[in-house]
Amino acid sequence: MPSSQNALTDRLVELVRQSAWFMEALVAVRALGLPSWCIGAGAVRNLVWDALHQHAAPSALSDIDVAYFDEADLTPARDAALQRSLSLSHPDLPWEVTNQAGVHLWFEQHFGHPVAPLRSLEEAVGTWPEYATSVGLTLRPDGTLQVIAPHGLQDLFDIVVRRNPTRVNVTTYRQRTASKRYAERWSKVRIIPC
Repeated sequence: MPSSQNALTDRLVELVRQSAWFMEALVAVRALGLPSWCIGAGAVRNLVWDALHQHAAPSALSDIDVAYFDEADLTPARDAALQRSLSLSHPDLPWEVTNQAGVHLWFEQHFGHPVAPLRSLEEAVGTWPEYATSVGLTLRPDGTLQVIAPHGLQDLFDIVVRRNPTRVNVTTYRQRTASKRYAERWSKVRIIPC
């Protein structure tokens, strides 16, 4: 039986607050003063799935995805400067910074098909490859956590990998599930084929 969205949101917030590295990362990104941002995708998935598997130590992260939305400056140099700033202040964390307002400028070259420009950070998070990773968190100035989860949190907490058809084609999804080696990392994972 599905859990309520509010209960899952509360559970996610609790897990984030208990994670020293995740809270440190949120504080660091908040200090950049970006107008609309979150940490999401694999960082959130790993945190939750590690907890659900009772892993003693956090899984290795290839990166901490910092997504922001700012139509005023779509240059790759801005992303690089923000990433450098985070790397200087927290060199122990693997940062990757991407302005979601500019994804349409490079997506086709990287993934082979064009996409329309995004209109908001929330819309961007809703296009991420799997429903379980279409989740982001923002640390507000007052210290509260905002959860962005356009497709809900059920797949994340059920440890389900399901293709988000908004932007990811079947071929890319199959490549991702093979390369991520989910079942080797989390024994309870269930991958929905397509």
